Amino acid sequence: MQLLDGRVAIVTGGGRGIGRAHCLELAAHGAIVVVNDLGVGVNGEAGTESPADEVVAEIVEKGGTAVADGSSVTDWDAVAGLVARTVERFGRLDGVVNNAGILRDATITSLTERDWDAVLDVHLKGTLALTRHACDHWRSEFKAGRPVQGRIVNTTSGTGLAGNVGQAAYGAAKAAIANLTLTTAMEATRYGVTANAISPVAATRMTAGTGLADSGDGGFDRFDPANSSPVVAWLLSAASGWLTGRILRVDGNAVLPVEPWTVRPGHTGRPGQRVDAAELDAAMRVVLGITPAGLAGLRLR
Repeated sequence: MQLLDGRVAIVTGGGRGIGRAHCLELAAHGAIVVVNDLGVGVNGEAGTESPADEVVAEIVEKGGTAVADGSSVTDWDAVAGLVARTVERFGRLDGVVNNAGILRDATITSLTERDWDAVLDVHLKGTLALTRHACDHWRSEFKAGRPVQGRIVNTTSGTGLAGNVGQAAYGAAKAAIANLTLTTAMEATRYGVTANAISPVAATRMTAGTGLADSGDGGFDRFDPANSSPVVAWLLSAASGWLTGRILRVDGNAVLPVEPWTVRPGHTGRPGQRVDAAELDAAMRVVLGITPAGLAGLRLR
């Protein structure tokens, strides 16, 4: 028996790059895959290709089951329809992979409102829309007394976790997705749903020009978009039900847990008093390890 036999999954942005690799991996493990992709360019511009159909054809040729879907993840009602059609056609929905995304890179002083809105619409609103409608279905199933093993896999990034020059919109969206993953995990666990996120290190259309590419030495390709797909397959399986609310960085063949924002030891004011603004420059230099000569003897309270 395969890892995902009989399970039905929706993958957004499934026509190219990382999303395509996910679809092929899930199908190889026995999943029925709904390949959602509009075929747009990296910046979200309309395209003439039908990458979702090509992925479906590839899966079917290998003996799998897949269907293409052209709904926009930014269209709330269209995403509701996508979930409803999937359940109607296959009788169930077991997992969703929120992978769709675009880029509109610009420094903050050059960023336009239109580009900001476009990036957050696809990444953040798109992730929320599919998450919300899938969870609504799973909650209804739970209330009806039917067993639920729902799985949500979101996609964040190194930029979302650590920032990057020129990617204010993309980074903000990806950081918000990480937080949305944690909140979804807290809320959905009571009706049998897990929510996790991956942060893949991969060379795709979005990373063109960044120097992120295969070394070409014929060995293992650290930046292959398919490297994170086995992790996604496992996260969508029934076996992963014990894990929720986690972010996993996938770098080559390494799977690395990422901790949320953490609070480190810091500076404390005098007992019963607020911190003194006049002390903070020296104190925070010590806290952050920036300790110029003359401050080495300052002790943290």
